Amino acid sequence: MKRLPWLLSALFLALPAHAADLLQIYRDALDNDPTLAAARATTDAGLERKSQGLAGLLPSLSLSGNTSSNHADISSGGVSFNRNYNSNSYTLSLSQPLFRWQNWVGYDQSKLVAAQAEAQFVLAQQDLMLRVAQAYFDVLYANENLKALKSQKTAISQQLEQAKKNFEVGTSTITDTHEAQSRYDLAQAQEIAGESDLEVKRAALQAIIGRSAPLLAPLRTTTRLSPPQPSGMDSWVQSAEQNSLSVQIKQLAADVAAKEVSRIRAGHFPTLDLVANSGKTANSVASAPSEVQFNNIGLQLTLPIYQGGMVSSQEREAAAKRQAALSDLDAARRSAALGARQSYLGVVNGLAQVRALEAAQVSSQSALDANKLGYDVGVRINIDVLNAEQQVYGTRRDLAKARLDTLMAQLKLKAAIGALAEADLQQINALLDSSAR
Repeated sequence: MKRLPWLLSALFLALPAHAADLLQIYRDALDNDPTLAAARATTDAGLERKSQGLAGLLPSLSLSGNTSSNHADISSGGVSFNRNYNSNSYTLSLSQPLFRWQNWVGYDQSKLVAAQAEAQFVLAQQDLMLRVAQAYFDVLYANENLKALKSQKTAISQQLEQAKKNFEVGTSTITDTHEAQSRYDLAQAQEIAGESDLEVKRAALQAIIGRSAPLLAPLRTTTRLSPPQPSGMDSWVQSAEQNSLSVQIKQLAADVAAKEVSRIRAGHFPTLDLVANSGKTANSVASAPSEVQFNNIGLQLTLPIYQGGMVSSQEREAAAKRQAALSDLDAARRSAALGARQSYLGVVNGLAQVRALEAAQVSSQSALDANKLGYDVGVRINIDVLNAEQQVYGTRRDLAKARLDTLMAQLKLKAAIGALAEADLQQINALLDSSAR
């Protein structure tokens, strides 16, 4: 039995450790991201505005009561006397608005505010998708960069050893050794910086998902990226101007501001309420106790005449705010169009860059092989091999970054038209190698 924990540990370590993919990280973020949690609470608060607006159309009921101890000095016909007695009363009051135009406008306004809150939450969800994807891709690139730096350091180390041996046998100069040593020292410094950058990127991901960043599934080396559909940029721009969540939110804000103008203007209108009261008053005068039960129902009309210019001033204020909201809406449309253009070009140019770097990777590897062979036969010097190695690993890093940047541009393009959804993350997830260890 003493060996059981050791056997369990050995069995656990023998099992394949699968990497976490993008969807797993996103679902962790859904549960743990504080920014989304705050957006969810803000949305719940905004949805309550609809109930508050409806309350202005429904009846209000109140109950009031009082009790008092009374002392009275009474003079009548030259006779003076006093009385001490208690009085008690209660009143149940009902008021039902029949015509309060500002309340009807306020109810319509509250529905717009609730819709705006829902749109803001959807925007927060899309923002979370982008933040998760960016943090995920940042970790992947930092890891690829570190792998390239380690491989480059190993290759330079081998070249350094070869240069030292060649110098010892007299087939190369000390300059080759110094150049290789210089590149090796630089590679060591770059490796340290790469390790630090990877830790920073993992910490950024941890801040979103609320736990230590696990091993992440990388892109498959055979990944083929697709161009945007539809292929024309203008259709994406037009869709962004109409459907972007930022535009929708600003449109709702403009509608709310317009309703506010109408609500304030209704302060000039009369109001009509149905009013009903029911109550009881009792006096405990010793000589003549009394009790009165009353019930009444009626209509109450209120006609505002002059309130010091307050309503007119508030109406002008609301009109100015409505104009500001319309300007914000115009700015949101322009920003959405710009974002769609930038993201579309990011995808198209990214695809072209990936194709170019894939070709450059093949040619740089061929150049490295040729330089190594030339160095072995004496037609190339050590610096040529070192430069060729640096080109190979630099191209490898650039290709990895171009692929990740293109995928990120695809997500941003979908977000620009308000269509980014979990299905888009699933498509990227299919490009990942979850079996990586």
